[in-house]
Amino acid sequence: MPAVLAFVLLIGAGCAGQQTTLEPWELPDKTGTRDNTPVCLVPEMSGTDVRENELARIDCSNAPEGYVFVQYLGENEKVKLQITGSDTVTYTYTIHAGDAPDVFPLSSGDGTYQIGVYENIQLNQYALAFATELDVRLHDAFLPFLYPNQYVKFEAGDEAIALGRTLAAPADDDLEVVSNVYNYIIRNISYDTQEAETVTSGYLPDIDEVLETKKGICLDYAALMTAILRSQKIPTRMEVGYAGIAYHAWISVHIDGVGWVNGLIEFDGTSWSLMDPTFAASTAADELKTYIGEGDNYETKYVY
Repeated sequence: MPAVLAFVLLIGAGCAGQQTTLEPWELPDKTGTRDNTPVCLVPEMSGTDVRENELARIDCSNAPEGYVFVQYLGENEKVKLQITGSDTVTYTYTIHAGDAPDVFPLSSGDGTYQIGVYENIQLNQYALAFATELDVRLHDAFLPFLYPNQYVKFEAGDEAIALGRTLAAPADDDLEVVSNVYNYIIRNISYDTQEAETVTSGYLPDIDEVLETKKGICLDYAALMTAILRSQKIPTRMEVGYAGIAYHAWISVHIDGVGWVNGLIEFDGTSWSLMDPTFAASTAADELKTYIGEGDNYETKYVY
């Protein structure tokens, strides 16, 4: 008897707001001491550890690098991938028949993962098509947050990566890079209310499209900033969960000597307060701080 699950999927699009006029900001006119050369890690399918049947193929060869490749081989039009790590958090992704293998992060770190591919049978019910168990010991705990994946796609030739190099050029340290990227994005990307109202399940950000159109929803803001910072060798987590009652996306970054800094919004020369690229672009800073407080209104559900 095949396993049958009912999937209820949420979309990270509930972060509406009106654009607020922000203080003028210009990229510092200096050459920093920090190396701003982009480093875009490239996931590989080595083929040394492949789990498969006639419906799905999972390449686990580079699991110690923090990712797996998954490809659906059947013909069902509605297919879900679920990955559950040692923290028992289950991540659900949409995959499609005929698509090339895609990259999925092992966000839970070391431990045992359950990976399952499910085919739709009716309405929101899915039957297990293939499953495997994977024991993971990461080479480095930061790797899942430096590689690209299905939600945070980027590569060396992207316009966003070139922009990151420019924004990082004046920086002397990682904190300055974060500040420059953050300030650029909240002043140049507008919240797309129409897209937020029409976005459907399975939506994935396209960071270069966001730069071209200069607009996006919360997933777009967070994915763009995450991709740029990862390419600048700064471990960055795109986090999805609840900001109050809104299903939403934001970021956290890891700074050497400081650790993971969650939900930054501004840097006053001494300390950071909450950073959420979407709310920062659409809400006055004082109002945002009042709403968020010490982070009590943020509840992280998933990390990509």
